[in-house]
Amino acid sequence: MTDKQPIVILPENASRMIGKDAQRNNIMAARIVADTIKTTLGPKGMDKMLVNSMGDIIVTNDGVTILDEMEIEHPAAKMMVEIAKTQEDEVGDGTTTAVMLAGKLLENAESLLDKKIHPTIITKGYRLASEKAQELLKELSIDINPDNEQLLKQIVMTAMTGKGAETVKEKFADLIVKAVKQIAEGGNVDLTNIKIEKVKGNGIEHTELVSGIVLDKERVSIDMPQKIEQAKIALLDVALEIKSPETDTRISVSSPEQLQNFVEQEEKILKDMVLKIKDSGANVIFCQKGIDDLAQYYLAKEGIYACRRVAKKRRRCFYVCQRL
Repeated sequence: MTDKQPIVILPENASRMIGKDAQRNNIMAARIVADTIKTTLGPKGMDKMLVNSMGDIIVTNDGVTILDEMEIEHPAAKMMVEIAKTQEDEVGDGTTTAVMLAGKLLENAESLLDKKIHPTIITKGYRLASEKAQELLKELSIDINPDNEQLLKQIVMTAMTGKGAETVKEKFADLIVKAVKQIAEGGNVDLTNIKIEKVKGNGIEHTELVSGIVLDKERVSIDMPQKIEQAKIALLDVALEIKSPETDTRISVSSPEQLQNFVEQEEKILKDMVLKIKDSGANVIFCQKGIDDLAQYYLAKEGIYACRRVAKKRRRCFYVCQRL
């Protein structure tokens, strides 16, 4: 009785590798990824110019950005990208270093494989080394007091190095520390409560921290007040306008008086809307939807500041970054 050979069906232009060839191929792919971004590290690190499939040009030395734009297909190389993304999500810095360390570990693993050491033994050794490294790091680490702003600023400036903001890193460090301390609750920081808003205008050195909400919206009418002190804000999720009738609706008007009554009724509805807002005590309204021109007139007449089509989700604390 002869042994049956397995039949493997692969898609077109696909190849199958097993054993040592697969090991070498995976290690080589991962090392290539690490070698690609290692030149961005250090004081003499260089930026990379990337051109994506849409023709957009990106100049950066951020590891996770470079790997994310490379459109990598190799499975092992994709794992290197995941290392960078995990580092970015958990720490926010050190993505290039993490990928380079992984590349060097694989490089050393290759030499150990050449010595006939089983991959399981190599993996166990790396795991033991990881535990020992974490033990030493805990011994060398120091506790950081949130009140020690000088140390916090030094950490921020270290993370900022190489990100293109070195010229104003002292000012940025001060803004970042203040912003994070404002949203800290019980030692926990939800970074979604901080948003970077880029505004065209001045240079990066004119960046400022706004402790509140920034709306990139203008008042709907120039007749409205430019500034409101002691604002009482009403948030509206309905339109300040009369809903249009259905497409097949017909209105029959047989005399000028009927037309005048129809127009006056529309005006009364809009005026009543504005009076209800005034009676509520609000002098500022943020409307998610539209505001009719006539409603704008009545709002301006009552001294109410209004913005329309305001996004529902906004955050508490913002950087406003003004760039050329």
